[in-house]
Amino acid sequence: MNLNGEDDLVSKTLKNQIDRFLLALGFSLMIGIMVLGQEFRNGIGEAVGVLMNPVLALVGQENFHLILLVMAAITAVYASLIQKYTIDWDLMRNTQERMKVFQKEFREAQLSQNTYMLKKLEDQRKEMMEDQMKMSKQQFKPMAYISIISLPLFMWAYYYISGHANATMVFPFWGEQLLTSKVFGPFQHWIYWYFISSLGVSQLIRKALNIGGV
Repeated sequence: MNLNGEDDLVSKTLKNQIDRFLLALGFSLMIGIMVLGQEFRNGIGEAVGVLMNPVLALVGQENFHLILLVMAAITAVYASLIQKYTIDWDLMRNTQERMKVFQKEFREAQLSQNTYMLKKLEDQRKEMMEDQMKMSKQQFKPMAYISIISLPLFMWAYYYISGHANATMVFPFWGEQLLTSKVFGPFQHWIYWYFISSLGVSQLIRKALNIGGV
């Protein structure tokens, strides 16, 4: 009796079930936030507040920008690790390199009106499309995983800042600004700070983990 084989099968089945559950949860959050509106977003913010409000009380409301910085760092690390272990970066790099070569050869064949080469490249295009579909699927999956943590945290920040319109922060060059005031378009200062913090930490983590070099 092959017990190891049965254990592997059970482990694989359990892993697939957890994977499907996490994907469903992630996409449900994304769809809910977009479709169900303000009440759903506020509900998530209140729920996450059970954990985050005591942390903010400990740090101090005047240091809300530091909480945003830590949240952005957590999201950046989490997202980078998810992408590292769920995306085939070798496939992505190879596909992009092949696409560059294909586009160059296709342009040259068009300019020279080489019908034989154009037909040959059209056959290659089908293979390229299949590889691009694989790339798209690989990028789609981590998005759901990442949203499980990043979206609830972001909704809490959104919910909190909506009720504290007088919160301020000192920015380089701009001086003290209301976090709810707009930088440009619909983007408020707190979103700008969150985005810049996340981007900076993300670049450091991705460089350290050697990912995203496409």
